[in-house]
Amino acid sequence: MRVIEHLFQAVRSATVFNPEVQVAPSCILWPDHDRQWEAVISRLQNELPDLLVLGEYSPDKHTGPAIWLRCVIAGKNNDLQLPEGCTPIIYLPGISRQDLRAVENCPDHLKPIAELQYRGVIWSQVNAKDWTILAFLKSDQGGLGLDIAQDNDTKRAMQLALYRLLDEDVELLKGKHLDKDYFNTLLTGGDPVRDLLIWLDQGDAFKAGRGENEWAGFVEICKSQFAFSPEKDGALVGATRLANHLGPWQPVWERYCEAPRRYPNIPNQIRKCKMPELTLYSNATSHGGWPQWNEMQEKGLRQQLLSLQKYPPHEAREKLPKIDKMYKDLRHLVWAELGESPLALALEHLTLLAEVTSNSLAVGDINDVVAIYQTSGWRADDAVLKALGCVSKDEDLEAVRGVIRTIYLPWMEEAARHLQKLADQSGYAGEPVARYKPSGGNAGECMVFVDGLRFDVAKRLANLLSTKGLNVSEKIVWTALPSVTATGKPAVTPVRHLIGGQEANSDFEPCVKETGQSLKGGHHLRKLLIDAGFTFIEKHETGDATGRGWCELGDIDTEGHDHGWKLAKHILPLMVEIVERVGQLLDAGWKTVRIVTDHGWLLLPGGLPKVDLSASLIENKWGRCAALKAGAATEERLYPWYWNPAQSFALADGISCYRNGLEYAHGGLSIQECLTLELLVTRATGGQSTRTVEITDIVWKQFRCTVAVDGDFLGLIMDIRTEPGNAASSAVVSAKPLKENGTASVVVENEELEDSQVVVVLIDQKGELVAQSATIVGGGGK
Repeated sequence: MRVIEHLFQAVRSATVFNPEVQVAPSCILWPDHDRQWEAVISRLQNELPDLLVLGEYSPDKHTGPAIWLRCVIAGKNNDLQLPEGCTPIIYLPGISRQDLRAVENCPDHLKPIAELQYRGVIWSQVNAKDWTILAFLKSDQGGLGLDIAQDNDTKRAMQLALYRLLDEDVELLKGKHLDKDYFNTLLTGGDPVRDLLIWLDQGDAFKAGRGENEWAGFVEICKSQFAFSPEKDGALVGATRLANHLGPWQPVWERYCEAPRRYPNIPNQIRKCKMPELTLYSNATSHGGWPQWNEMQEKGLRQQLLSLQKYPPHEAREKLPKIDKMYKDLRHLVWAELGESPLALALEHLTLLAEVTSNSLAVGDINDVVAIYQTSGWRADDAVLKALGCVSKDEDLEAVRGVIRTIYLPWMEEAARHLQKLADQSGYAGEPVARYKPSGGNAGECMVFVDGLRFDVAKRLANLLSTKGLNVSEKIVWTALPSVTATGKPAVTPVRHLIGGQEANSDFEPCVKETGQSLKGGHHLRKLLIDAGFTFIEKHETGDATGRGWCELGDIDTEGHDHGWKLAKHILPLMVEIVERVGQLLDAGWKTVRIVTDHGWLLLPGGLPKVDLSASLIENKWGRCAALKAGAATEERLYPWYWNPAQSFALADGISCYRNGLEYAHGGLSIQECLTLELLVTRATGGQSTRTVEITDIVWKQFRCTVAVDGDFLGLIMDIRTEPGNAASSAVVSAKPLKENGTASVVVENEELEDSQVVVVLIDQKGELVAQSATIVGGGGK
């Protein structure tokens, strides 16, 4: 039962009488000399329609002078009619029991009701004193019998928090020592750490949005718990203490780090403060709370990375792990989560790039090259994309770009020239079209064409598909030459035996073998597929899963040509789109999905090297390949066209381009352009789309809960609920989608749930439960 209900009972209990010798009292007088209860009377009147107040005439508020109150009690007033069967209660602010007892000295404005003390009863303590708030809460004779501190600060906080105290459950209050901190915390909403952070973030707007009592309670709780006065010390002192996060400010800092985006103005508040002096021992522990220090570290890291450009590749590679050791702690600070440590994040990938490129691809025969690249070499390309994905500002790009060009460019160049040398000696490793034997395709299989699915990106895609609980098998495929879409896309279709190449073709576009119609524009290729019994599946369709299908999506190549190095920032969304599409096809009943591509690509921020080719020799020039005029004599390395070996074309040496300033290009002969992966995707169960998900780990750090998940978790969302099936029972600031690595982290907002049992749930995009696990807020779990 709530405090307010106990209060009603206590007041009503004053009317108890012995009908054998007494008559029922006409009213209950409630004297309150210090006006302690006055602030909540209007609240009490909402639930006690028979509660009257002595004061200025205001019948709509059940308030009026003494004579009016006499009339209301007597039922002689038309302004207000009391409910039948209830004994009216008259609240007397500023009046004590003693004021009423001395009738002869009673003020004139009280005399009309003075005699009611004889016809009615007075609600007072057993010692005849007025009921103060402290007395009612503490006394076990007519009060609640709670353990209350009796210092003046507690009394003041208690009165300020009375409005909210009325709704507290008395049973939950028993056994607690209720002091100023309790009442101030109650007054400010029960979460002083959160309120302090909101105040630091919002400043005067926070105060303006609080009532006078709430603000006073907030100030008092800050003084008590954080040794800090918002009024006297001000926001900048608070921001300084937050940044230093010593003593009682440590939990405040930890709470801020759990959800820093909820307080967007705090970093700038800290920037207005003076950072402690730096020493030889300054580090992330002593200064990590200061964005200024993080900015200094990023600036220092930028200079370190820029300085690597003056070193030869092998020395730059040796220095990167040492630099990473100096700055890796920045990745674990809150500023990294806020996007203010881009170089520290990129450094992790650059260090991996240095490690991978320490091993040359220019060794052995073609099988050796493939083995090294398939095992580890592709990680260099992946590391470049991830490093570029971390940066946005020009100054950061300059630093990352310089490192990439220093250690990655020569590695790529050496590998490309070695591959070209092997092709000169033993021929290109790709299978000529003449060897293709048509199979007619498999019923229940849908082929998905992705333009420009490079080897490393395909690896990333395969990993994402695996996290959905799908079986993914990989097959190495050499692209058709030149490695451009016009040539390569028809070469991976199941109708390639129906396609050929005419001579004097300068755009590398093949044609329908039987009619000579060009495949340019895609119409005739589509017709070939349909005539061969394949369903051409549009973007929002799933087709007939009992037949054979072909669909196209995820145009990585267009993104690369349009955005250059910024393709790195678009890769993950493109991959997610492909994963979702594959899931739709399998859900629609397709037994297998075969993902094919036409070519890879080279990507180098700042531009690939340029090589000149005389315009007089060229019929058509692309980034990495060129069609030569008939009879042109050149020293350029020539290769036969996949669709017509009688026609040759020129490929740029190494990783060079025939055009200037290209950051993204393909068409040539390099491992990145020509070695691709074909992915065959099936359901793990071989049947229905049941999701197998396991919550493998639950870790609490105060009110932040981090989970790790295995299985088919892509697209799932983590929530914490008190009732697993009830979305409205969510206890977190906001539910979070699982990351690519199968983890997610959320914050429980209500600290009163500490040590309570809740349930971690994983839900899909439709809001349906997929997995759940019980845990204890603040600790415990699986």
